Amino acid sequence: MSKQNKPDEDRRQLLKNIGLGVAVGAIATGVSTTANASVDSQENNKKEKTAGYHETQHIRDYYDTL
Repeated sequence: MSKQNKPDEDRRQLLKNIGLGVAVGAIATGVSTTANASVDSQENNKKEKTAGYHETQHIRDYYDTL
């Protein structure tokens, strides 16, 4: 009877681990980006509410050119 080559299970496990690592990395990046975006939007809303319109020298210079 001929010898049958058994598949290399270590190689298969390595490929599974690489795929799993890529998936976990993508999820972690998406979660951290979403968290940063929500924090930034909350900070911007606070700034917009308290800042208001301020006429600065830069704005006065622009109005003078009109």
